Amino acid sequence: MTLTILCTDGSELADHAIATGLAVLAPAERTIVATVMDTVDPSVMTGVSGFGTPSVSPQEYVESIDARQDAARAVLERAAHALGVPGIETELLEGEPARAIVDLAVELGATALVLGTHGRGALKRAVLGSVSDHVVRNAPCPVLVVGRADA
Repeated sequence: MTLTILCTDGSELADHAIATGLAVLAPAERTIVATVMDTVDPSVMTGVSGFGTPSVSPQEYVESIDARQDAARAVLERAAHALGVPGIETELLEGEPARAIVDLAVELGATALVLGTHGRGALKRAVLGSVSDHVVRNAPCPVLVVGRADA
């Protein structure tokens, strides 16, 4: 079975990348749009963050997680709807984006991954890291990396 994972962060760059990926790749038997949700460090609730007292209450912590999940689900639904692929699935991941994407590809046996790149130079990439660079180097399948449309 062929499985394409389309990775998005909700940006225009990601929208362009996944639409381009669908246009370039042969249709897959299964297509998933995935996004990675920012995690909230639990230390902000417990007070072990080095600031002495908790930064947020347990209720605020839960509300923050709920808000992030809602935002991530909205990104997924918007992207899936915009692509118009019948039967497209969505997957909400948590954690460090590059690792989460590679782990999903391994877990599901993906046959292709599609994601965008900001096209940062070597110095910025060394300092900030690069999701696309990590995914290309570690994915178990071919990776289609799409740059900015105006580049």
